[in-house]
Amino acid sequence: NAGCYKSCTFLWQVTYSFLFSWLCHSVSAQLHYSIPEEMRKDSVIANIAKDLGLDIKELSLRKIQIVSYVSEKYFSVNTENGNLYVKDRIDRETLCARTASCLLKFDAVVENPLNVFAITVQIQDINDNAPIFFHKTVDLEILEFTLPGTHFILQNAEDPDIGINSVQTYKLSDNQHFTLSEKTSIDGSKSPELVLEKPLDRETQSTHELILTAVDGGNPTKSGTALVKIIITDANDNFPIFSQEVYKVSVSENSPINTTFLTVSTTDQDEGSNAQITYSLRKTSENLLSSFMFNINSTSGEIKTNQKLDFEVVQNYEMSIQAKDGGGLVAHSKVLIEVIDENDNPPEISITSLTSPIPEDSAPGTLIALIIIRDQDSGENGEVDSLITEKLPFQLILSSNKYYKIVTKNIMDREKAAYYNITIKVSDRGSPPLSTTQSIRLDILDVNDNAPTFSKRTYTAYVPENNLPGASLYTIQASDLDIGENAKITYSIFSTNTEDFSVSSYLSINIETGVLYSQRSFDYEQHKDFQIQVTAKDNGSPTLSSNTTLIIHIMDQNDNIPRILYPAPEVSDSVSFEMIPFSAEEGSLITKVVAVDADSGLNAWLSYHFIQVAEPSYLSISQRTGEIRTSRGFQQKDVLKHKSVVLVKDSGVPSMSATVTLSFILADNFQKAVPKNTNHPHSEDSPPNLQMYLVIALVLISFLFIISVLMVIIAKYKQSKSLQTMGSLSTNLYSPVDPRIHSQFNNGTLSLPYSYNVCVALDSSESEFSFLKPNQNFPIDELIDANDSGTGHENLTETLASNGLVKVSANYKWVKIESQSYISSSVF
Repeated sequence: NAGCYKSCTFLWQVTYSFLFSWLCHSVSAQLHYSIPEEMRKDSVIANIAKDLGLDIKELSLRKIQIVSYVSEKYFSVNTENGNLYVKDRIDRETLCARTASCLLKFDAVVENPLNVFAITVQIQDINDNAPIFFHKTVDLEILEFTLPGTHFILQNAEDPDIGINSVQTYKLSDNQHFTLSEKTSIDGSKSPELVLEKPLDRETQSTHELILTAVDGGNPTKSGTALVKIIITDANDNFPIFSQEVYKVSVSENSPINTTFLTVSTTDQDEGSNAQITYSLRKTSENLLSSFMFNINSTSGEIKTNQKLDFEVVQNYEMSIQAKDGGGLVAHSKVLIEVIDENDNPPEISITSLTSPIPEDSAPGTLIALIIIRDQDSGENGEVDSLITEKLPFQLILSSNKYYKIVTKNIMDREKAAYYNITIKVSDRGSPPLSTTQSIRLDILDVNDNAPTFSKRTYTAYVPENNLPGASLYTIQASDLDIGENAKITYSIFSTNTEDFSVSSYLSINIETGVLYSQRSFDYEQHKDFQIQVTAKDNGSPTLSSNTTLIIHIMDQNDNIPRILYPAPEVSDSVSFEMIPFSAEEGSLITKVVAVDADSGLNAWLSYHFIQVAEPSYLSISQRTGEIRTSRGFQQKDVLKHKSVVLVKDSGVPSMSATVTLSFILADNFQKAVPKNTNHPHSEDSPPNLQMYLVIALVLISFLFIISVLMVIIAKYKQSKSLQTMGSLSTNLYSPVDPRIHSQFNNGTLSLPYSYNVCVALDSSESEFSFLKPNQNFPIDELIDANDSGTGHENLTETLASNGLVKVSANYKWVKIESQSYISSSVF
């Protein structure tokens, strides 16, 4: 039966398609399938994975897909099993009209690696359409004296199917006057013609109605009918005749509307109204579009464009033209119109796949994107040239007929370009050429290929001493051209100084910000600078680092009081003395105050000032050197004793100072200087008579003291024997004075060093003095009072003996005066 025949035919076609596709695949990696139209939805066509030799297990990973403008609507591929399915109803007549071969082409694209396979599916026609006449009733006027054998052209039946399934034969209902014949034109089409077999008699029968049947060759056959209504008329026995049976003309698709591209003409041997020709377009289902796109002048036969032509929509038009004379006789002709392609479509670019971002260290040849380039024009108008407009580290490679790959050409550097706008320009070869551009943004993924960098190889910071612990001292920062974790920097420090101390006990650094903090207060006098190495390390994998050197200079502050070296502090505490001879001239150097300051710079720049001096003042002091000089000459009436306080201060802000008290004795020799330094507080202000009385009293006291000494010597005779063997004082008991000090103070004062042993009466009223011979090597930097300890003369004797002095009586007090640069103590 018909159903079985159809199924068998389908099986044979599918089997043939499999064999054909296998053969094509083995030869050219292209598949060809053949299926009938109107297959049910989700019907399996074939397993393209097996036909292409692909591993079914890898289909989902390789992302197999169908790429096509048209075929995606009708076919789908299962990524699990590789079967190709019918996605929607396929009507061959809708897709291909009456084209002999109806092919649907698409590409199967798989990735990893990228492959493109061309697949063609041929749609086989089935007899799913019956023949149909556009006009259900055909009116035909025939002269009554038309001779037998005359042919009358009837309208064709239309069948969208092709081949055996299209119209094969025509049949005419039984009648006495007419038979049916078929006329084959140059293009192979068949048209039914009505043939008059017997003469007509309008008076006997003015109309005839016949049934015209069109039958196709399908299985089962299908048919369609039309009513032919014949009207018998009088006298017009000559038909119009076209100059050409088929007109062929070419029209550019860019032709303006109302462009005349063809004029048809006919001849008619009749006269009068029977020779007046009227042109018209025969409207059928096949040329409905043509009748819409074109029109014909009914009188002149000029054919003009009625709409804008588009080669990419329709390439060919077919029109049937009718010429009818005034007597009702008609003639027909065909016009075949070919649309000439113009370069009116720019190329089209579509992106199938894109990989973004990519690491900056991607190897050359890494796939970036797969693009498809199409041009709807044909010939050279559809041939394209593609390029990347700018000089970038990428190249465009033709993969297949219309597929292009964008791959990397060189190693990239994200620090120079964080992203790229890849502009692709496609131009066709038409005249003039048309072009299309499209940009692809490609982001570059950072890798840790840049170490942190410091702006300087060595940094210098200045920090005042006595700073607060925990205060921020300096900020040092490095930069990293990378981003994200690769640019996250941590800081650390370690000392490069040669001193043996831990830098962490003095300094610390914030590992994130690079801010340097003090751990304790700095002391300029201990550490004048620190030299540390700062390491900046990023957080990439693997980590990168760099170093720089930071030198911290400690700035001095005025935190040290000037220290007076001369006169020595232990001497100045008890009061030091300087002797000034009466003969000293103005400007003579008397002594010099020497002081130092542990600070530096202005903080150690010392100045010397008198802050307490007797009036009138005979002395002046140099603010810079500390030298004390006479400001004028002296007279016998001048006060013999002066007491002054010297202030030594630095130049810091605020300044710090120290003081020393000096006493000056005005005398030509030491013997004259002693009376002036009695313990009477008002001796300087006493009148001359009082001074004379005091001298007399002192002489008497001295005399008594001498007698007492003699008595003590007699009483201690045995002890005196041991003392007789001691001899004079050793010159090696005391260290010599530094000659540098001697050289500075040998003008206007006593020659140095000198030691004096003075014997004074214990009674203050006595005024006799006994001076021993000066000992050149006896230091005079301390004053020893043998009686100050509160001991008796026995202890005194031992004390004097231990200091290298001779034993004296208990009524006398021995005094040892020692100085390294001058006579530093007054004798009472």
